[in-house]
Amino acid sequence: MALRAAAVDSRIPLIPLYLVLALGGLPLTLALVRRAARRQFGSDLLAGISIATSVILGEYLAGSIVVLMLAGGEALESYALRTASSVLEALARRMPSIGHRRTGADLVDVPLEDIDVGDTIVVHPHEVCPVDGEVIEGHGTMDEAYLTGEPFEITKTRGSKVISGGINGDAVLVIRTTARAVDSRYARITEVMRESAASRPRLRRLGDQLGAVYTPLALAVAPPAWIVTGSPTRFFAVLVIATHCPLLIAIPVAVIGSISLCARQAIIVRSSLALEQITRCRTAIFDKTGTLTYGAPSLTDVFVAPGFSNGEVMTLVASLERYSRHPLARAVLEAHGDVRTLPEAIEVSEPPGAGLRGIVGGRRIAITNRARAVEQQVEGVERLPSDGGGLECAVLIDGRAAALLRFRDAPRQESRPFVEHLRPTHHFERVMIVSGDRASEVRYLADQVGVHEIHAQQTPEQKLALVRSETARAPTLYVGDGINDAPAMMAATVGVAIGQNSDVTTEAAGVVIMEPSLRRVDEFMHISRRMRVIALQSAMGGMAASLAGMAFASAGWLTPVEGAIAQELIDVAAVVNALRAALRPARMHDL
Repeated sequence: MALRAAAVDSRIPLIPLYLVLALGGLPLTLALVRRAARRQFGSDLLAGISIATSVILGEYLAGSIVVLMLAGGEALESYALRTASSVLEALARRMPSIGHRRTGADLVDVPLEDIDVGDTIVVHPHEVCPVDGEVIEGHGTMDEAYLTGEPFEITKTRGSKVISGGINGDAVLVIRTTARAVDSRYARITEVMRESAASRPRLRRLGDQLGAVYTPLALAVAPPAWIVTGSPTRFFAVLVIATHCPLLIAIPVAVIGSISLCARQAIIVRSSLALEQITRCRTAIFDKTGTLTYGAPSLTDVFVAPGFSNGEVMTLVASLERYSRHPLARAVLEAHGDVRTLPEAIEVSEPPGAGLRGIVGGRRIAITNRARAVEQQVEGVERLPSDGGGLECAVLIDGRAAALLRFRDAPRQESRPFVEHLRPTHHFERVMIVSGDRASEVRYLADQVGVHEIHAQQTPEQKLALVRSETARAPTLYVGDGINDAPAMMAATVGVAIGQNSDVTTEAAGVVIMEPSLRRVDEFMHISRRMRVIALQSAMGGMAASLAGMAFASAGWLTPVEGAIAQELIDVAAVVNALRAALRPARMHDL
């Protein structure tokens, strides 16, 4: 009886190990067997073999450590992803739920979803601005560092733009909303957080590919250690330290961390695939207006055809342009002056690449380019002046050519330095401008910014065909800002939308630059390159350390338990290194 009791007592310490292996190891092993049956071999397959071997050899402690190591790896991944996404989560927590809407003399707190475009909202001192808008009363400052990446307060006065998420200073600001809360910058950033959490980064699949090479290598080292020494424990020790979590954890941590860093710089990564593929792009394709230029052209000349007057033409055109978001529309309205007395326009439409059309005061108005007017054989179009540079629009009234409007748009200050550094720094082989504008105007801009290849007077359909053709030759980057760019943007390897001029464009793009700045495009390229270096550094460095550990284990210098502990230390080091991707480096751009 005494001997039987002693035997029972000796097994009691093993019961927790049995439970760990049964409850944690058995489901994992069965799942891996099913994956192996489908010929899906990754680095986690080694974990299943290690657990099964621990049971066969009676190495319950080492097997339990492997199970706990994998469970701990999942917990570490969750923690690391939360840490990498801390900026996005902080933004979500700071999102206000109400706004103070002013109607006459009344000030009422309303839910954010009830605020509409054109509402008057009061932002109290030190409050978070709930929506995008324009200041109509007050003078103060706003801290927009969370959203723009600029670490200083921005002065706000009448006419200044404010963005949701900015922290108001000491003064009360009254704003008129320009976007609903769901369309604001804040909402777009929180949407990125949701999408990035739901999607599996492609670089993680790269980890699976590396694991498919690494696993057979580990299995090639372990059996000789057993055969040569006659010790199955060495076989087991090699498998334990080969159980490679950095491939499974470090790579997605680096991806999510880089998405978080982009958000801090006002760069919204809608698809992690764009973040991973930008370094492969070799052809850069740019739209012209609003991308390489400021997108704020001014009206320089108005040529009116016989039978029409300047005042008549400008009134009809301005009435129609009120409903357009095209940069030329703003130039027309600024040139016209007071828009409060303009007649109402009806049946307004703006098909991509076909100009703007509608009815004002019973007269059919169309604003299009000269080439389309000539193609449609519009009456009187031949009398419009054809010489001179600049952007131009033909105004058609009741089917007759009534006027020619000519504009000028200045190139961005950073356009030439940006274009010139694409080849030596980011390894682009070709740079081109694709625009719907006249060849003379496109060539004028191309000479100013240093682009030698242009494609002018391109319709959206022609842009799409050209981008498809170029993408078939080499990976392409397309940068644009208008609704006409959406089809081409989707066809490119990576589509980048500058600003928020069009909801259609931002939906088509893989990346949205919230501020109209080429410097942000350069920052995105640098973040992408840095992310890939850090991700592969973590994965390959972890693999190298594991291979060294396998050599020690096969020589008998590491026991299975020591190998499991060593592997856990390697995992921690790889993940800590991957977390660097979320940190802002000292230098993020070349401009």
